[in-house]
Amino acid sequence: MEITARQFEIIESAGKILTSSGVSGLTIKNLAKEMKFSESAIYRHFSSKEEIIVAMLNYLASDIDERLSGLSVHSDPEERFKALFREQFRFFNEHPHFVVAVFSDGLMEESQLINQSILKLMNVKVKHLMPVILEGQQTGLFTNAITTDELMHIIMGAFKLQMFKWRIANFAFDIKRSGDNMTASILTLIKT
Repeated sequence: MEITARQFEIIESAGKILTSSGVSGLTIKNLAKEMKFSESAIYRHFSSKEEIIVAMLNYLASDIDERLSGLSVHSDPEERFKALFREQFRFFNEHPHFVVAVFSDGLMEESQLINQSILKLMNVKVKHLMPVILEGQQTGLFTNAITTDELMHIIMGAFKLQMFKWRIANFAFDIKRSGDNMTASILTLIKT
């Protein structure tokens, strides 16, 4: 996804506002104030709040896809599983203002275009995690007592809960360490 440096600044600031104030707090006026811009300066880059949110979600989907694609060098499904989550926790540790995309709090009521972008983001996560789980099941490393789809739901739910705990703790604990512990616990549960 091609975005300018200024557009990236805008979506980063939008992410900060969404994380701290929710969808209702994200207005062009508040965004301009946060960035010390005029509202017209924001409108030169994006025509609406919806367009900003869609750009943020699409940027994240593209970024996640690119980052996680580089992790396929790990041959063992368990190592790839760990690497996928380690990379996600590292990214959110460095960019906590994008954590709102994990929850999509209130975003889904906003528009069909936003819903499509949220679905695209979820599909990117599934694209990288599903083959790892499937291979782990096929090789007998991960349990087959639960379907691949159900394992996906459980694992993604655990990730979302971990991120939620971090967010409501105001990002006060080490998400990378806590994430590693969560990943190890999931592996303990799903390995045969």
